[in-house]
Order: sequence, then C-alpha cells, then structure tokens
Amino acid sequence: MTDDHKPPRLIDIPAFTDYIGKGWEIPDRTPPVVPGAAEAAAAHRLRLAAALPGRTVVVAAGRAPVRSNDTSYDFRPGSDFYWLTGCVAEEAVAVVRDGDAVVYLPVPAYPGETGFFADAARGELWVGAAPGLGEWSAALGVQVRPLTDFDGTVSTDEDVARTLAELRMIKDDWEIGQLREAVDRTVEGFAAVLAEIPAAIAGAGERWLQGTFDRYARAYGNGPGYATIVGSGPHAPTLHWVRCDGPVLPDALLLLDMGVEVRSHYTADVTRTFPASGTFSPAQRQVHDLVERAHRAALARTTPGHRFTDFHHAAMEVIAHGLDDWGLLPVSVDEALSEHGQHHRRYLICGIGHHLGLDVHDCAKAAPEAYQGALIEPGMVFTVEPGLYFHAHDQTVPPELRGIGVRIEDDLLATADGIEVLSAALPLSASGLENWPKNGE
Repeated sequence: MTDDHKPPRLIDIPAFTDYIGKGWEIPDRTPPVVPGAAEAAAAHRLRLAAALPGRTVVVAAGRAPVRSNDTSYDFRPGSDFYWLTGCVAEEAVAVVRDGDAVVYLPVPAYPGETGFFADAARGELWVGAAPGLGEWSAALGVQVRPLTDFDGTVSTDEDVARTLAELRMIKDDWEIGQLREAVDRTVEGFAAVLAEIPAAIAGAGERWLQGTFDRYARAYGNGPGYATIVGSGPHAPTLHWVRCDGPVLPDALLLLDMGVEVRSHYTADVTRTFPASGTFSPAQRQVHDLVERAHRAALARTTPGHRFTDFHHAAMEVIAHGLDDWGLLPVSVDEALSEHGQHHRRYLICGIGHHLGLDVHDCAKAAPEAYQGALIEPGMVFTVEPGLYFHAHDQTVPPELRGIGVRIEDDLLATADGIEVLSAALPLSASGLENWPKNGE
C-alpha cells in the first residue's frame, strides 16, 4: 500500500473530532487523596521548613517505569514527594519553601480537546475521570499550576535527601494510623495464605501462595509493599526468594515475608516461618526456637533510650551462643562476636532491623550516625528480624539442618512508655504458629 492509500488518522477527520467532542456529562473528578494526607503533608512541610529555613526544595513524583515497549508498571509516587504533598499524580513536581508548596501537574485532556481521544497518557477517554488543577488544589490545600509552567530542575541534593530521611524517622499520629492499618491487613493476608497451603502442596506451589497474598494486598490496599517472599524448604534460606516458582513441600518449612501497602503508600513488613505440615520436626523446631530466643532478646533492647544498634547486638549474641552450643562455630563465641570475627554471620548475613514507613526500608538516605547510632525515640517505627539460614549445599552444616531457613520479623512502634509490637496478632513460638492457622480467623 502506498502512502496515498493509507486510511486517514482520526484526528484528521473533522466530522469525527466534532462528534466525539460532544455529548459528555462531567464525571466525578475528585482527586484520589487519602483522608488526612493533605493535612499530614502540610505538617511535614513545616517540619522541613524548621530543619531547612529559607531553603527551596524541589521534589518529583516520578513516572511509572517501562515494563516493555509501550507498556509500563503501575505508577507509585516518590516517597519524599508524597510525604510533602499527599499527591499521587504521575510526573508531578512540588516546589516547597518555608512550609508552602506549589505543585505542578500535567494538564488532563477533556471532551472537545484532541488529546481527549488521541493522548493515551492524558486523555480522559483513555485514563478515566481525571481531576483538573482546581480539584487538585482544593484537595491538597496548595497552589497547583500546569507542569508546563515549571521552569526549574529536579535535583534534590544529598543534604536535602538526608534531611528528609531523618525527618521521616519520626512518624506522626496520622502516619502511625496508616502503619497500623498496613500491619492489620498484612496479618489478614497471612491468614488468607495459610488457608491455601493445601492447594499449594497439591501442586499449585509457592507462586499460588504469592499470588494469594498479592491479590489480598491489591484488594484491601494499594498492593504488596515489596516483592512477596514465599520460600519452601531449600528456598527458605535464600533471603530474597522472590521468584516463588518452586513447589511447596509438605514436610518442609515455609518462610513467608509479606507486607500490605495501604492506599496512603505506607507498608508493613512481617515474616513468619510455618511448618507446611502443621507440625515442626525436631530439627526445624530446634532452629526456630533459637531464632525465637534471639528475637525476644532483641525486643528487650528496643525501648526508647536504647541505641538503634542495641537490638542487633543482643540478637547476634544469642545466635552466636546457640551456634556454638551446636558445634557450628570454628572459633570461640567471643572471637566470633568480635569485629575481626563475625563467623556466626555466615548463617545470618543480613542485619536484623530497619526503619519502616513509606518505604519498606525507610529513611535509607539518613546519615549513619542518625540511623544506626541514634537513640530510639517515640514515633519511630521499625522492624526486628533475626533469622538463621542453613543452605542445602552448605557443607559446614550437619545434614539434618541443611535446607532449613527461619526468619521472625515484627513491626514495632516506639512509644513514650516503651514499645508496641504492631504485628503481635501473629504468634512467635513454634507451638503458637502450629495452632494459629487452626484458631486464626
């Protein structure tokens, strides 16, 4: 076919463009702003102004990354941008100074405009009801202008990024409420997954359980807060087993590391390790009991006044002594725990805690002295997650322990009176885990 015989484009057909631009009612264009988010963001901007008086901070929402060719992953706004605005609009930019903000947004295309039907990114016929700048301004309580008016650059410097990370370490009451909801939904998601273990054992496998949780997270929140980990048997010792493409073995342990991200983008991060059969074997329980002791030792060192690293060291001491009792350390406990030893870390290579919030590993750009060296303060929300990971091909481990991986992870809130375990609805002990699927609702 020659160019002369190509069919005309719709935008070049006056009769079509005239017809498609007429006869539309105005849909509900209420912006998707979570209740309380705009007010919380306004308070966050004041905290930033106190930390960086007179500074202009420019942050961007970002855009969905390309999955392949002309398809993209779902959009999720940048955490700093959301913390300062409460806005979830893709490609938006916020200019923040002294507690005030101007948010620049792409302008949607409505009936009567060519983009209404021709722009797959902005046209309301493609993307559904699209709030205008006025609707966004009213919902966010800030000035909103077209993105084309923004003539600056987005280059948040390290000082600003560090300041925002350190400010976000202390959650306000609204944020804590969002995290409570995220944890509660996650516990419900655990129950949904456990109900599907028989189907997974029958052949549906790890991916069925992963899909069960992800579907629950999507239905009752924004989605999973990170790639769901479902590891059965020899996959359980792999720290980030996100492939979830193996079988669920009936006599093996099942490690579940899962978190619901709620509509406000705050996420939970919880791990429990269950026996797929419903009963721990002696070797499995031996490992789980040591991890539980380490976990409880860590919890005892998480109250305000302790340093953030204290619970890490408390758990590691228990782990090292336990491994030594089993004859798995090639050196003394003291040497293993020394800066020049760390032999026990072969079976626990990762740290055992991190801040939690808008990001699963929240506040990661904070200065080391403000993160690891800081005192635990009321309003901090963080995880404690000791584990033991005995890989099936690790020849330093006796055969009965190979292929066993156990992690226990709770989400904690530091309060003025001590510590609150937000995920306490899930049991810690082996016997409690054996009974919870039977008694849990």
